[in-house]
Formats: sequence, structure tokens, C-alpha cells
Amino acid sequence: MPLHRFYVPEGLYTEVDKKKLAQSITDIYTSIGLPAFYVIVLFIPVKKDSYYVGGKANDKFVRVSIQHIARHFESYEVAKQFMDMYEAKLAPFIKDRGLDWEVAIELNDRNLCRLNGLPIPLSGSEGEKLWVRVNKAVPYE
Repeated sequence: MPLHRFYVPEGLYTEVDKKKLAQSITDIYTSIGLPAFYVIVLFIPVKKDSYYVGGKANDKFVRVSIQHIARHFESYEVAKQFMDMYEAKLAPFIKDRGLDWEVAIELNDRNLCRLNGLPIPLSGSEGEKLWVRVNKAVPYE
């Protein structure tokens, strides 16, 4: 949470690419005060003969599916600002390589998520500050 799933053509990214992209995405969230451990990035390789866009095989397309749980956007302007920042982080790995892409964000109910059996602390709370400090889900009051 947030969970970022990258559906990518098999072999598209090197291990170095993956590490850089995952860190770049994590930096977005830590810059607004979320714990780094919240950010999960999965690279899901799709075989060339299993990736279809518009009914045709396509090995030049990346689909990014994101689930946000801890925080939601308070307005269209905030959502647009996030999307613009996110797209800028993706650009060296997708746009600048001549690939096509799609990014979609789902906003999930924080009350239906737990980490290590614990409810997510409220934004800005002492519990959240503790989780940021220790970078792990631990009991809080």
C-alpha cells in the first residue's frame, strides 16, 4: 500500500532498471511523509505471445495498476498533480524508450486493510509517525 503492479513485456527491464524505478516511486511517497515500507512495486513479466492490446500482440506496452489505501486525493487538482509527478518518474523507463503505457489508480478503503494484523494509523497521527520512524508496521496507541 500503495501497491504498484507493472505488467511489462518479458525482458524489458534489467535488475538495475527495476531498482531505480522502484526507488523513484518510493521517493514520491516518502517525500509526503509516508513510511517507505508502504510502497510495494511488482514487475510482472508477460510473455510476448500473451500480451495483447486492441486484439493484437504488443511487446511495446506497459500497464501500471496502482492501489492507494492509506491516502486518497482531496481534489481533482491534487490527483492531477500526483499523476503528473508520477508520469515524470516513469518517463525515463517508458516514454523515453518509445513505449506506450497506461496508468490507473484504484482508491481502496483503508478500513479494509491491515499490516501485520494492525489497522493503518490515521494520516499525521503519532502511530503513522512511529511507522515512518521504524519503517515497519508495529503496535501503536
